[in-house]
Amino acid sequence: MTSHTPAIGAPRDVAIVGAGMVGLATAWFLQERGVSVTVIDREGVASGASWGNAGWLTPGLATPLPEPAVLRYGVRAVLSPSSPVYVPLRPDPKLLGFLTRFTRNSTAKRWRRAMDALVPINQRALPAFDRLADGGVHTPTQEAAPFLAAYRTEAERTTLLEELEHIRAAGQGIEFDTLSGEQARELEPLLGPAVGAAIRLHGQRFIDPGTFVSELAEAVRVRGARFRIGTAVTAVHNKPGQAVVETTDGMQQPFDAVVLANGSWLSRLARPHGVRTHVQAGRGYSFSVKTPRVPAGPLYFPAQRVACTPLGDRLRVAGMMEFRSPDAKLDPRRIAAITEAVRPLLDGAELDNRADEWVGARPCTPDGLPLIGRTTSSRVFAAGGHGMWGVTLGPATGELLAELMTTGRAPTELAPFEPTR
Repeated sequence: MTSHTPAIGAPRDVAIVGAGMVGLATAWFLQERGVSVTVIDREGVASGASWGNAGWLTPGLATPLPEPAVLRYGVRAVLSPSSPVYVPLRPDPKLLGFLTRFTRNSTAKRWRRAMDALVPINQRALPAFDRLADGGVHTPTQEAAPFLAAYRTEAERTTLLEELEHIRAAGQGIEFDTLSGEQARELEPLLGPAVGAAIRLHGQRFIDPGTFVSELAEAVRVRGARFRIGTAVTAVHNKPGQAVVETTDGMQQPFDAVVLANGSWLSRLARPHGVRTHVQAGRGYSFSVKTPRVPAGPLYFPAQRVACTPLGDRLRVAGMMEFRSPDAKLDPRRIAAITEAVRPLLDGAELDNRADEWVGARPCTPDGLPLIGRTTSSRVFAAGGHGMWGVTLGPATGELLAELMTTGRAPTELAPFEPTR
């Protein structure tokens, strides 16, 4: 553990609500600064969106979710269960309000502004993983060599090329090549004959997210963290000189500070502390399949919103965006939609012999930017709303938030992510 000494008045005993990547990374970096932590989760380590996602560490692709392409789907498309973005038709005022603001932010001008805000934290993403590794988190990150984004046509590829050029213009280093379909298949024979164009990204990585987050939890535990698993936090109360955490098992325990890192359930606990931005569950699905050979790196099909990652001897296939209650059951129509979307694009994958079918709730904000920092309470902090990038940006989030909490000084990277904005 490093020798950071918390400033006078800094919290010495902190509760972390949520045992996913963001919460555990925050716990680890607080421990680096001499803070005692208690991690509370209603289900278990990596039980939410941190388990079944694609596991990409791709700051080169960590872009705002509200984008002009969303507007092109149209109402009819988003009401179809086979659409890459699906909104079940039901009366829900909060969802309607979220979608209204989300749509308002899906313009080129607002996307560029949000992208500019993400660049500084994106640049810290991989170095933060390296600090975890140097500090004893032993599960390695893997170089994505190659990392291929594949398309049916060159015209489909235009959107990502434009985004990559803007990312470069905003100051974030990103190297890439354009490839023909034939060149892409030479690099990765698993790609099917329908692939007619591709982009090869350099300098990206990936992990097995469930394994990595479990290892991170163990590292936090070895350093002395207390874990309370199987109990849900029902409220966080401001009291003189402390924040009191109330749970379903009757606990009312005081802490110097509390970090809300409970993903798609963040709004319920954060709203009483001035966080008005609604965090909506954008649910993603995944499953794993056998393939003739495991690819050397991830495969991305942006037009279909499907991500594939080699994990062990299988390929994890993940995708879709479904705006629905985080606790809703898995919808088999969405698994079928992913399967049919990638069938022409993967050659030889056993798509009808699936295992590990899963759905998880990504925490999405209407402007595509996370909520990281102090709430209206000086003792309650938010760390969530990362959308699809909670794994990529989790360690950087934890590192920056730990700095804010122990020094009282807000890192400039956090300025656009004020929870009370």
